Amino acid sequence: MTTLRDPLHEEVKTVPSAPRQRKFRPELQGLRALAALLVVVYHVWLDRISGGVDVFFFVSGFLITGQLFRASLRGRIEFQPFWGRMFKRLFPAALTVLVASMGAALLFLPEHRWVQTAKEILASALYFENWQLAADSTDYFAQHSSASVAQHFWSLSVQGQFYLVWPLLIGLLLLVVRRFRWSMRPTLLTMLAVLFATSLAYSVWLTITNQPLAYFSSLTRVWEFALGGLFALTVDRISLPRWLALLLGWIGVAGLVSCGLVLQVGTMFPGYAALWPMTSAALVLLAGVTESKIGADRFLSSRPLIYLGNISYALYLWHWPVLLFYLVIRGRTEVGLVGGAGIIGLSIILAVLTYHLIETPVRESKIGVEKRWGAYRFAVLVLVPVLASAVVWQVIANQRSQFELRADDLAHAGAQALAAGEEAYDADGTVVPPFAALPNEWIDWKPGECVEEDVSGVEVRTCTVDPLDGAEPRRRVVVVGDSHSMQLMGSLRPIAEQLDWQLTVLGRPGCPLTATRDLPNNQICVDWNDRILPMIIEQAPDAVITMATRDVRPGLKEWTPEGYVAQWRKLDDAGIPVVAIRDNPRFDFEPSECVQIHGMTADQCGRPRGEMYHQRPPYETMQNVPPGTMFIDLSDYYCTAITCPPVIGNVLVYMDDNHVSDTYGATLAPILEEKLLESLGWQDRSSAAPR
Repeated sequence: MTTLRDPLHEEVKTVPSAPRQRKFRPELQGLRALAALLVVVYHVWLDRISGGVDVFFFVSGFLITGQLFRASLRGRIEFQPFWGRMFKRLFPAALTVLVASMGAALLFLPEHRWVQTAKEILASALYFENWQLAADSTDYFAQHSSASVAQHFWSLSVQGQFYLVWPLLIGLLLLVVRRFRWSMRPTLLTMLAVLFATSLAYSVWLTITNQPLAYFSSLTRVWEFALGGLFALTVDRISLPRWLALLLGWIGVAGLVSCGLVLQVGTMFPGYAALWPMTSAALVLLAGVTESKIGADRFLSSRPLIYLGNISYALYLWHWPVLLFYLVIRGRTEVGLVGGAGIIGLSIILAVLTYHLIETPVRESKIGVEKRWGAYRFAVLVLVPVLASAVVWQVIANQRSQFELRADDLAHAGAQALAAGEEAYDADGTVVPPFAALPNEWIDWKPGECVEEDVSGVEVRTCTVDPLDGAEPRRRVVVVGDSHSMQLMGSLRPIAEQLDWQLTVLGRPGCPLTATRDLPNNQICVDWNDRILPMIIEQAPDAVITMATRDVRPGLKEWTPEGYVAQWRKLDDAGIPVVAIRDNPRFDFEPSECVQIHGMTADQCGRPRGEMYHQRPPYETMQNVPPGTMFIDLSDYYCTAITCPPVIGNVLVYMDDNHVSDTYGATLAPILEEKLLESLGWQDRSSAAPR
């Protein structure tokens, strides 16, 4: 007797078989269990990605392709019952976890994470979470926001899409085979080989050019399923000596366990590096049933791993929200040994309960058996309440984010409070923006203001704000650099509107205006700088605004890189004045989130000024600063003499751990305007004043 795993039901059956029949794969369940356990352990204790998800894709491709191929040999692929079983298998556990996650999120997550969480729960329930995250991967602030409780559904979404498309693809191939009277096996092998090669090539290319997008894209993962399919059609025809099978089995297990330790999976996958876990899984299946007491298959076919394989789907679903809420509730960014053991233990308990009380009863029920479309009606019945709840939650969160800051609102003076010598905040007052609005506290570019172009192989994004009512600009000012330069638009746009300036923003997140490799990833930034500097010089603006320092944070030394000065000199040689602005503080936590949890007066929500800023700005000691470069120090409007608080003038200063909220930037506008005009010696007057 040996074990057979139904690919959709995920259950273990016992069937009679000859000892060496390879179509029954008892080691598959253990392989899947090991992959799930690695995913959990790496997430909880190592804060790394293991490569276990890639094994899931490989195994799914192996099982489903084999199942569909055998169905094609019988002459018919039955789509309706196939997808009906899929609904019964996937929906109960997944939707249970999503509902529980929504309830916990309402209780424990800060409001500024509600909209994104609701959006991702909606995407997860409809199995396009990977595309939601792929879209977010092109958004700098979505990339750097806190992890979502549903983020791990990206891989389940990819698998769900595979379960939908793969039968259609093989069904279409079956029609072609019948039409031209071809042989199914070689034709299917050819199709899988083409999909494998094409998808792998695309995956390698996109991983190099846009790794975050590549990681979540379904198209870059097709080759992993195709490789599993190729293996399903060929492995039974390979016979190995027993000693070699023993060796390959353990090499596969060792390769799978070590993959996440050796490779930076989160930044290298899914390009050619993903062949590591794929090959490891393939070696385990190639070794097959060795019938040896020391074989890897004996370990993988053991009862504990078989059971863990049965609950692995629910374990994968539960471990991530349990981990996330542990960190949120405990106010931590990492998990210790004891805490991690508790997270894994609770996840296993929840997985066991889900498997026995929800998954198994639904799977073994008569749903979809007695009535042809019963499984589909069941899917709609359980899906609609989840979708409705997520939509309602998102609407409520959006409503709570609505507000308008008036210029005469003395209760929310922001930076003006420090300018007037007042206290940083009124403990009895309310703060703005509303916490739910924080994700929207970034530059609100209007339609048509931004264009992207390829400049000698480098993507350059240019955003232009023209004077109101089509007036001729009095000044043309360029803002250039990373996100900290770009965020100045919260202050500069009101100034430009008042003074009829034209603002041109050349920004790239993570790339300051620098001429040297000041940052670890700086080759991209150096290339970008090489393209934009000639553009700025050609435009010959009246002034360039950029950053003067970086790394204003605890434990690091605020500094002015030599590369900054080099770029200033080039602009000075072109006769273009530069205004360099001292950077704002960066925190190792989110101050606004801390305020939500502990209140605006909590000491832990700010940092001593002495930990952030030097008494003397570092650019004052730099050599060879060109005479055309002027400096503005706004540190007195980010910090009091003692502390750098999260709230100033009853306005939240930060939208995340290091970016100033657009609302606070607006309260800085009058201060920055005065300093800019004084530094540049301009006598500009408001467009509303007599001319």
